[in-house]
Amino acid sequence: MNILIPGLRNSDEDHWQSIWEREYPGKFFRVVQADWENPDCDTWTARIEETLKHFDHEELVLIGHSVGCVTIIKWAEKYGRTIKGALFVAPSDVDKPNYPKYITGFSPMPETELPFPSIVVASTNDHVVELERARLFANNWGSEFVELENAGHIESKSGFGKWDLGLELIERIKLKSAAKAEAHKK
Repeated sequence: MNILIPGLRNSDEDHWQSIWEREYPGKFFRVVQADWENPDCDTWTARIEETLKHFDHEELVLIGHSVGCVTIIKWAEKYGRTIKGALFVAPSDVDKPNYPKYITGFSPMPETELPFPSIVVASTNDHVVELERARLFANNWGSEFVELENAGHIESKSGFGKWDLGLELIERIKLKSAAKAEAHKK
């Protein structure tokens, strides 16, 4: 199962997360936050935990956008769940000096290597995270890094609809997870 973790204000109907959820029923499931306008780390991670208790964690790929990316990592740190992997798209830089004050509890940005395969996707012109910061996050987390040219915040306003590359990256994460599991058997 693929679990969608949107960022601030949720993902609108034209966002790739919403399109995937509509076009692939039963393959994508969205974690719905109670307050999309004022993200709070403790509240958002608790909602992930509450929602995912109905799933086999080891079969899950979590797909975050913006502050949803940091939410996934904070959830993994807090609850220690084993997942198949994660796709982090346009991760929000919560340590940025002018970061919105109504988004609370996510700083400092996690810096430790993740215990599951992951891919970070970032754009050369994202207003929410500078490319070099996103590259640093990927390096710290042990993630593969995918750079998109002039893709903005990789959302519907940036012209992203279905976004087939994202679907391919999810499959790549699943292959990495299978290879990691196979290596542990030896």
